[in-house]
Amino acid sequence: MAFQTYSLFVLSVIMISFGHVENRLNLLQLQNDIDKLKADFNSSHSDVADGGPIFTERLSSWTERNEKRIILSQIISMYLKMLENTDRSKTHVRNIAEELHTLKESLSDGSKKIEDLKDLTKLQMSDLKIQRKAVNELFSVLQKLGDTSSSYKRKRSQFQRLCKC
Repeated sequence: MAFQTYSLFVLSVIMISFGHVENRLNLLQLQNDIDKLKADFNSSHSDVADGGPIFTERLSSWTERNEKRIILSQIISMYLKMLENTDRSKTHVRNIAEELHTLKESLSDGSKKIEDLKDLTKLQMSDLKIQRKAVNELFSVLQKLGDTSSSYKRKRSQFQRLCKC
């Protein structure tokens, strides 16, 4: 039962965060489809609870809307990858996959940001050419960081003036 609630919660967060809940019936149909998918995967097995949730805990540390778009696009990709190896002849599998594909398309900017992060981790920082380029960009990067942090400080300062805390 906990996994059932967990799956609906993750899908609900994704759909609500990005305005894809046209009506409650759509979510109820998805819940029905997810229940069938759970039966396919035998998700009531006792090992499902081992180690805690795999997605919802990660969502709690991503608080800004744009941040959530990044992590949710990756989570949707993981679900789609999982569904690639399932029986697509089943209606409930197709329905869930279609909804996830629609959500993924709306998060394309998040996917691009994920790719940028992955590309950064692949940079060979021991390569002299990469180091030279990085040094040439260092001042510009620090300027952008300064712009970002001063913007944050300004917003925080404005909030403190408005707040009667």
